[in-house]
Amino acid sequence: MFSNEFQDYYAILGVKQTANTSEIKQKFRQLALKYHPDRNQGNKAAESKFKEISEAYEVLADVDRRKKYDYFGQYQQSNSKTKDTTAQSSTAKSTTSPKADFNSTDFSQYGNFEEFIDELLGRFSSPSSSTSSSGSSQTKPGVSNVQDFSQTNTSTSIPLDDEASINLTYAEAFRGTIKQLKLEQEIIEVRIPAGVKPDSRIRLAGKGKPSLAGIPRDLYLNVKLEPHSFFGFEGDDLVCEVPITFDEAVLGSSINIPTPDGMISMKIPAGINSGQVLRLRSKGWSSPQGKRTDQLVRIVVATPQNINAHEREYYEKIRDLPRKNPRSSLEGINL
Repeated sequence: MFSNEFQDYYAILGVKQTANTSEIKQKFRQLALKYHPDRNQGNKAAESKFKEISEAYEVLADVDRRKKYDYFGQYQQSNSKTKDTTAQSSTAKSTTSPKADFNSTDFSQYGNFEEFIDELLGRFSSPSSSTSSSGSSQTKPGVSNVQDFSQTNTSTSIPLDDEASINLTYAEAFRGTIKQLKLEQEIIEVRIPAGVKPDSRIRLAGKGKPSLAGIPRDLYLNVKLEPHSFFGFEGDDLVCEVPITFDEAVLGSSINIPTPDGMISMKIPAGINSGQVLRLRSKGWSSPQGKRTDQLVRIVVATPQNINAHEREYYEKIRDLPRKNPRSSLEGINL
């Protein structure tokens, strides 16, 4: 159920919904020049307006973000109309909001407009914060240990925003978690959504060091994943290597494969080559929208070591059988 917090970014920038990217950019530059904090020192209203138009531009200037924002507006409008119709009906015993699926996104997962925008922009504000003169606090159940960002460095030129790295395990990044971070004397909790990937950026609004005008900048956390013993990334997909035996490669087999969801059975086709990649559809990494990428399984034919006399006898028999030379195509190749 959505609260009445929807922000009309088109109205905030003063453009029509049909405006193209160039028009949106031009209008933002005009407003940014007017309300920039460096030109309005001490003016809280101008500071608030600058943040408002910056957020509007960040959404509308990006084609994909703008499309999702428009779909969200349609969903909320549809949801509101349904509630109005329900209120006017005296015969309806119970109703449920429509689970509209605009652009394959279930917007009912968001509690309000702010949650939607936070996820759309990859920023996740602190659900709660506390200050401590000693820099310590009680860790809540289910919350990771405190990471200290007190020593976050900035360059001598004083950049617009501060940056730091946050380390996550694959499990934390895949399922989502809450991290406690120490910023100077303040300890905050940051919600990490399910499906963040390496080098994702999480924006903490107003948590950076103050600018020359005394206005707090934003702090960007660059996500780093700790190495995993089995999984890795290849683009957006998860990738792993799985060893198989010679007989499994020749004859084919069904083997159990680890996935983020647990073990599953995967068919190995007969005659597979070492290095060949098999694809497990929708078994890879999750996304904040709930979709799944694929898991790529790279097959490695494991050569047996220290074979016994009995095994050697059988391998020798196979070797002596008539068969096609796999290197026949190499004959005659030279520089």
